[in-house]
Amino acid sequence: MTYRVGYAPGVYDLFHVGHLNILRHARNRCDYLVAGVVSDEMARQAKGRPPVVPLTERLEIVRSIRFVDAAFVETVPDKLETWRQVRFDAIFKGDDWRGTEKGERLERDFAGVGVEVVYFPYTVHTSSTLLRRALDGLVESA
Repeated sequence: MTYRVGYAPGVYDLFHVGHLNILRHARNRCDYLVAGVVSDEMARQAKGRPPVVPLTERLEIVRSIRFVDAAFVETVPDKLETWRQVRFDAIFKGDDWRGTEKGERLERDFAGVGVEVVYFPYTVHTSSTLLRRALDGLVESA
């Protein structure tokens, strides 16, 4: 199914091929793709640490990806509030959310407003967390 407006939220810290895969898959499923870039403060709240790359730079990187039609800064944790501002038909997430409490809550919340939660394969071999650990290891051994 092709959606009119799709939304792909993420921190997009230490941009890597997993991020690119989500954005590519999302763009193939919608006419217009909005990437939600989580603010530094929201990322800190969710992950317990700030992103390595500051918001302005992450936003510029994501805006420059050819699959992305627009980028939106997420400043509230409530995805329904974000939906009220952006008005998307589908939200795209990695399948690491499928079957989890947060994924089920997302599905429940969006079912009430007619938005589908669409999962894409999570890129297992790379993540910002793994990249951060590798960088930390390099710093410690230096």
